[in-house]
Amino acid sequence: MPHLRKIYGLIKMRKNNLINIAKEVIKIEVASLKKLQSSIGKSFEQIVKTILNCKNGKIVVSGVGKSGIIGKKWSATLSSTGTPSFFLDASNASHGDMGQVTSNDILILISLSGESDELKNIIQYASRNRNIRLIGITSKKDSILYKNANVKFLLPLVKEAGPGSFVPTSSTTIQIALGDAIAIACMKYKKFGKLDFKKFHPSGSLSIKLRTVEDLMLNGRSIPFIDENIKMSSALKNIEKKGLGALVVRDSRKNTNGILTDGDLKRLSNLKSNFHNLKIKEVMKKKPVTVDKDMLAAQALSIMNTKKITSLCVHKNNRKNKTIGFIHIHNILNANIT
Repeated sequence: MPHLRKIYGLIKMRKNNLINIAKEVIKIEVASLKKLQSSIGKSFEQIVKTILNCKNGKIVVSGVGKSGIIGKKWSATLSSTGTPSFFLDASNASHGDMGQVTSNDILILISLSGESDELKNIIQYASRNRNIRLIGITSKKDSILYKNANVKFLLPLVKEAGPGSFVPTSSTTIQIALGDAIAIACMKYKKFGKLDFKKFHPSGSLSIKLRTVEDLMLNGRSIPFIDENIKMSSALKNIEKKGLGALVVRDSRKNTNGILTDGDLKRLSNLKSNFHNLKIKEVMKKKPVTVDKDMLAAQALSIMNTKKITSLCVHKNNRKNKTIGFIHIHNILNANIT
């Protein structure tokens, strides 16, 4: 038993050590992010303005090693937030891929040392073409990259996490954060919103959340329209034929004046003896609930739940009497929106 207690004690101690190591790593990286935050100034503003002013060219990002991996992330984040970009492999650039970089392009090079051999050829190429703007991201002020960049950002010197402070950790963290800051700044300046983001992410879970009423609604001949002067006997046949549990009632000018649901029909049939001879406009619910086509489907579902209804009319440009679509609760639930 004493032997088992000793083993248990060692395991517990090791677990505590692991937790302490993790917390220390995060603490060091948080400190590095604070240093980066303090260094954000005019050079950051110049980078964003340079990217935003790129009207006839491309945004090309390149780097070597860990910086290259981060460069791919920069490029992907820029592209997904409204600033088209692609990553240039630094090694392949010297073997023909440099031809992808042309006049009016913005070239972003990321390198902690600013002296990577693979980047030197790219720097030379950019320097010879005056119409290529070179943005240099480095931590060395006396480096080739910093000296030759048109726009430069000096990364703060930070302590790497881990023994000896030689494993790229804090330095890569601040590179990622800087790329995110640039992408979001460009995104906000361009007023790139949720609906724009959805266009670039049609298959992701986020895209499902960002689906609009227009994405899911029925339109054209699928909308269960019916004329307000039709008798209830015909309304019964139509509501069964459409199979949507409701009819959108319009007048002779195609204006939506009301809605009639299968629940209404059941209640009326029990209350009125001359039910079948009544015109729809005499018994319909006036001013049906209608939503804009650009409303998020999740919000439309919330309205249905709050009002305890199963369908909505759809309009655009605030013209609520002109129905352009019809959305049923099943259209939303079938799209996995809850």
